Amino acid sequence: MANATTASPEMMAAPASERIAPKRLFAFIIMVFGMFMSILDIQIVSASLSEIQAGLSASSSEVSWVQTAYLIAEVIAIPLSGFLSRAFGTRLLFAISAAGFTASSLLCGFATTIEEMILWRALQGFLGAGMIPTVFASAYTVFPRSKFHIVGPIIGLVATLAPTIGPTVGGYITDLMSWNWLFFINVVPGIAITLGVLALVDFDEPHFELLDRFDWWGLLFMAGFLGTLEYVLEEGPQYEWLQDTTVAICAWICATSAIAFFWRVFTAAEPIVNLRTFSNRNFAVGCVLQFCIGIGLYGLTYIYPRYLAEVRGYSALMIGETMFVSGITMFLVAPLVGRLMVKIDMRYMIAFGLVVFAIGSYQMTWITRDYDFYELLVPQILRGVGMMFAMVPTNNIALGTLAPDRVKNASGLFNLMRNLGGAVGLAVINTVLNDRTDLHITRLQERVTWGNATATETLTMFMQKFQGLGDSTLMAMKQLSQLVHRQAVVMSFGDAFFMLTLFYLGLSLLVTLLNKPASMTGGGDAH
Repeated sequence: MANATTASPEMMAAPASERIAPKRLFAFIIMVFGMFMSILDIQIVSASLSEIQAGLSASSSEVSWVQTAYLIAEVIAIPLSGFLSRAFGTRLLFAISAAGFTASSLLCGFATTIEEMILWRALQGFLGAGMIPTVFASAYTVFPRSKFHIVGPIIGLVATLAPTIGPTVGGYITDLMSWNWLFFINVVPGIAITLGVLALVDFDEPHFELLDRFDWWGLLFMAGFLGTLEYVLEEGPQYEWLQDTTVAICAWICATSAIAFFWRVFTAAEPIVNLRTFSNRNFAVGCVLQFCIGIGLYGLTYIYPRYLAEVRGYSALMIGETMFVSGITMFLVAPLVGRLMVKIDMRYMIAFGLVVFAIGSYQMTWITRDYDFYELLVPQILRGVGMMFAMVPTNNIALGTLAPDRVKNASGLFNLMRNLGGAVGLAVINTVLNDRTDLHITRLQERVTWGNATATETLTMFMQKFQGLGDSTLMAMKQLSQLVHRQAVVMSFGDAFFMLTLFYLGLSLLVTLLNKPASMTGGGDAH
């Protein structure tokens, strides 16, 4: 490398007092932008699926695969990145990922059929996924421990902010231009990131000899296990889980592949992922926390827009503007979290974040169909504060205490846990919403009888409203039925938020299992 002599003082073994080389920091920031694009693209299409559906003449079940294909491909590629990062080196792997992500974004924008779109989205997710764990690994191996309170909040902010503002950005782009620009907008930044990484990144050396020992069977079993697991979690809630033949077959493939994958990982000479990293207690507990944080991060990014669309009738743009509150909060809180990590035990910060998140969810248990921007303001602020206080110290405790040679592999596993948590969260939330809506409809219909004065008055009012417009009694009954259904939906949202409240209060106790991390102002690694 051309500048090995100037870069060496900033390497992992550097004294804590060393400053960060400007070139290295600039290279890292470029990589962070690539990671931001990759995570943003999970959710950027969520507010614009109806426009994509119309543009590609697709059915509603087909268009959901625009998101599902990306998620499945990304979940398979993320753990693979640890091995590839060691084989190709950070510079080459990140450049390939960024270039591939950019090219597939361009192809997505030019897609003319839903089949083309699904194929290019899967490619986009698979190639772009390599950027996410590579940034995490670089943050905790390239910089001295004394700088973790600076780089930690940066990657934590991106990991939480990108999915939160995804619907906002997507809504604005679709509203101003067209859905095609959701993908075209990646092209110029993608080219700049690719060139910038090739020019500036010099964090490590590639070890191409590792490719000779690449475990193809391990990749096959991992793809079968994680790909079908993601499919079952995505599609299960709407098809009554194993009652659907395709979901049942995928569940069977998932179980079989999982057994084969775990056998292969523990017997292969060079396993595709090294699960022995979980022997480090802080990493293992940190992964559990990351999994559970993923449930809240992706779950609430789904549940808020769904309420605003179904109950309030908001457009994609209005949903984005309402959701932006959490994003602004995260942005403002990130520097504070970085400062506090140097002064306060990070375990207390994680517990505080989880409790604040629970309080924000609890405030939403009283939700009515009249909840608007101002009623959602405080819960969204608490959600933003809670996420940052929980996410950033968890990243540091899990990855910042590992030996540098274990971080690349560990980073892939750690990021996989967040995405799997999101998939499980969405599946559970969807199931709760569906089941509780049915339950509340039944209960409300039992109370809507001729003996109920309020129901009778409402029905009479509707009949008067539709007088002279046809069969006023039938129209009034239909209107009352819709009212009951909407109320049942709102009540099910309240139930889902109550479930999240209890879950995160209980989760805050998990921090007691963490070992106290070493001081961030010193070097070494805490085992």
